Amino acid sequence: MRYEDWLLRVLTYIHDNPDGDLSLDRLADVAAMSRFHWHRVFHAMTGETCAQVVRRMRLHRAAGRLVREQTAVENIAQACGYPNPRSFTQAFRASYGVSPIAFRKIGRLDAPALLQRIGDLTMHPVEIRDNPTRRLIGLSHKGAYMNIGEKFEAAAAMIGARNLWEDCGPMIGVYFDDPDAVDEKDLRSFAGAEWRGGDIPDGFETVEIRGGRTAVMTYKGPYATLKSGYDALYGGWLPTSGETPADAPCYEINLNDPRDTPPDELLTDLCMPLA
Repeated sequence: MRYEDWLLRVLTYIHDNPDGDLSLDRLADVAAMSRFHWHRVFHAMTGETCAQVVRRMRLHRAAGRLVREQTAVENIAQACGYPNPRSFTQAFRASYGVSPIAFRKIGRLDAPALLQRIGDLTMHPVEIRDNPTRRLIGLSHKGAYMNIGEKFEAAAAMIGARNLWEDCGPMIGVYFDDPDAVDEKDLRSFAGAEWRGGDIPDGFETVEIRGGRTAVMTYKGPYATLKSGYDALYGGWLPTSGETPADAPCYEINLNDPRDTPPDELLTDLCMPLA
């Protein structure tokens, strides 16, 4: 298990130090391996280079802050490891397809749901489906939902390190609390994957998602703007649907992989269990 432990230690370090030294040499030191061997191990276990993971995690952090805060773009850039605003803008545009300022305007989250404009992000109609009961393996998260990415990275790394993907379905996030009613530090969520194997592997937690009638909206766009989808689901579709939500948490099913999919092409099923 030591390779898995080394990998998780490095992913945690990247998440906790977005503005720090995340060079290959520094990450090799965190993993306590030689620079040459660490790079090969990391790439083989995650499917990405260290530089790709660092860039993706830094830009995801920045995207979330852009739509949740009024902090100056240059300050967000610096806090996410880009002391040069120009290099930040270039990296952000290359990944998200628009400048940081344009992304903030497209994905702003402070407007009422019915007045919110989502620009080029595509919202699909809501369907009612008979979803199956699902058993998940993964890790619990407490705190801001925007920070659950750390647990998704860790859960995926653990699954990959143990060659468990053949027994897994899609990555799924479960959100147990209403972020408008519960303090951010107390929000409870779960990041994992559908488990189709036998006993729960050591080191994983497990959650069961109830099956049955479920309202499903397929959202296209960056994870940082998913709240726009929930606003449309709760503020637009639900009041006119004649449906009542069940006493069960919403969950999100990732339909493609953020490691090889541009943020504006990401597809996520937002699932609301119905009574």
